[in-house]
Amino acid sequence: MDGKSLAVLAGLGVGMVLALLVLLVVYIIAEWKIFTKAGEAGWKSLIPIYREYILYKISWKPMWFWIMFAVGVLCWLTKSIPAVYTICSLASAVIAIIALVKLSKSFGHGAGFAVGLILLSFIFMLILGFGSSQYVGPEGIPAGGSAQVPPQNTPPTSGTQA
Repeated sequence: MDGKSLAVLAGLGVGMVLALLVLLVVYIIAEWKIFTKAGEAGWKSLIPIYREYILYKISWKPMWFWIMFAVGVLCWLTKSIPAVYTICSLASAVIAIIALVKLSKSFGHGAGFAVGLILLSFIFMLILGFGSSQYVGPEGIPAGGSAQVPPQNTPPTSGTQA
């Protein structure tokens, strides 16, 4: 390779790193806003393990964070035992998917948004943070209450009875 090719490759590499840093900053701001919408201090989104704990608190129950944490430690300890490692990994994936569904409900969204969080997590977290989503409560249950029942669609009455 000549010097010109190396310079182009270096420029592309620097450009990619800068683009990734911009995306990372945007994602951090979105998570900060999600935490703020849920009544938590935004700075909590910056501390790695504590961030996960607060996300479980926002969307589900903190107890599930500790279960997920224990499963993760078990996975790490048993990585040399393929069967146990596989079971731990599957359990971890299932709990993570359920947590994303609960996060969707916590902001008043349904199954479609939950699928988006699972498959396109980066984009849908940005939508939660920067969009008009409002925090309802853990699992979509308002604080101090039970799950809201959506109003039934009833046809308008015409005023005459048959």
